[in-house]
Amino acid sequence: VQLQASGGGSVQPGGSLRLSCVTNRFTLEHYAIAWFRQAPGKERKGVASIGPTDDTYYIDSVKGRFAISRDIDKNTVYLQMNSLKPEDTAVYFCGTLFLGITPERMNFDNVGNWGSGTQVTVSS
Repeated sequence: VQLQASGGGSVQPGGSLRLSCVTNRFTLEHYAIAWFRQAPGKERKGVASIGPTDDTYYIDSVKGRFAISRDIDKNTVYLQMNSLKPEDTAVYFCGTLFLGITPERMNFDNVGNWGSGTQVTVSS
């Protein structure tokens, strides 16, 4: 399974970015996809995930600011990030969760395939 992440960049606090994770239709129809992030010197941690039935899960620190969605026709999962804070700065990765793993069970050990990373920097 190939996943390609893009859309990162540098923004000021309060700004917005939209990340994209391109994969294939079969993956989107059968697997949950999650966004993780890894700040320098820290562990990679899940941020948001979406399942094949469009069920979603977010960590508390991004609820109300981030929105995960998917477009089957474009084979893409998006992460819309609004009201960005300096603590959101990290490399963001997308990954597929193992078959049958639901979005709320996103964690590093449940990822079957990783995509590339994209840097998000939030600073003034």
